[in-house]
Amino acid sequence: MNLNDSDKIAVGREYFIRADQGRPEVLDLFTQDAEIYFPKFGFGFGRESLFDMVKGFQGVLEFIQHDYDRLRFIPSGEFLIVEGTSKGKLDGKSWEGGKTPGGRFCNIFKFRDGLIASLHIYLDPDYTGEDEARFRWGKDRSW
Repeated sequence: MNLNDSDKIAVGREYFIRADQGRPEVLDLFTQDAEIYFPKFGFGFGRESLFDMVKGFQGVLEFIQHDYDRLRFIPSGEFLIVEGTSKGKLDGKSWEGGKTPGGRFCNIFKFRDGLIASLHIYLDPDYTGEDEARFRWGKDRSW
């Protein structure tokens, strides 16, 4: 079953909603053998690896919310590229894409048989800008 562009966008949007709400049903959107990539986590194989990646935030991530109205969906063949921003709180510190160093992201979804077969997430995992020593361009920047 191949999805048309509108269907891929609907599945992508549903992924963000379920993920933000911490709903285990997010896995229903993935193939059993899905590939997951996240910076510093690396690659995970099998849809359960999405939860393995999320476990790295256990005890420190208070919430995350993607800005659904500002997501940019770019379908291309079996892929869906999504660029956007998020906000949240990590270990007592807040971030908001567009206002702080962290919070901008790009996800690349690959679809097979109507489900997400691959999800690669590209972002700076230093959501709250704590790695200040490697901010090499001064302090007066736009996010």
